[in-house]
Amino acid sequence: MGHHHHSAEELDGVAFWENHYGQSERIWSGKVNQVIENLVSPLTPGTSLDIGCGEGGDVLWLATHGWQATGLDISPTAISRAREEAKKHGIAEPAAQFVASDLGQWDTDKVFDLVTLSFFQAPFEFPRADFLRKAASFVAPGGHLLALSHAARPSWAPPVDHELPAFPTPAEELEALSLDLDQWNIVQAEIVERSIIAPTGEPAVMEDSVVFVQRKA
Repeated sequence: MGHHHHSAEELDGVAFWENHYGQSERIWSGKVNQVIENLVSPLTPGTSLDIGCGEGGDVLWLATHGWQATGLDISPTAISRAREEAKKHGIAEPAAQFVASDLGQWDTDKVFDLVTLSFFQAPFEFPRADFLRKAASFVAPGGHLLALSHAARPSWAPPVDHELPAFPTPAEELEALSLDLDQWNIVQAEIVERSIIAPTGEPAVMEDSVVFVQRKA
């Protein structure tokens, strides 16, 4: 029987996110991200894969809009919350299914009409460019990849001295993906502002780096 050799970083990743999700009953709002809603609504529903799905908000939105949606996350706690949320809303497989795994360890023969990575960022080193390219390899001909990242600290956040997770620009994301442009179209690559409510209850602004590409059919 084979066994996986886990590097310290992978274990740190699991421990970090388990600790993150263990801090409260619920971390995210459960609402779909505005950028995903805007870009995905015009697409014909098919199969989707959300990498780093957290508590499953985007997956459940996709499932209720006709997609067969799969969510993958490194945190077993986040995945179990996502499954509970699906059950609560009466959303069963194959409309929504969830997998607890590190993307570095996970593989599938399936390809998907939509692959999303939302805020796939962490305050420690991990092979992000490799993971972006691996995500792109799961996109079916004619399908889309959406990589959505924080482009800056939130408008309400105080300045800090210590090193932060990198805020990738769209150009850096495309460089990391190193797509063959004979096989891909770049639909959108820009920084987008969205309005949110700050923890204080005041209106605030977040900047997202949006890279939306389509594999040619």
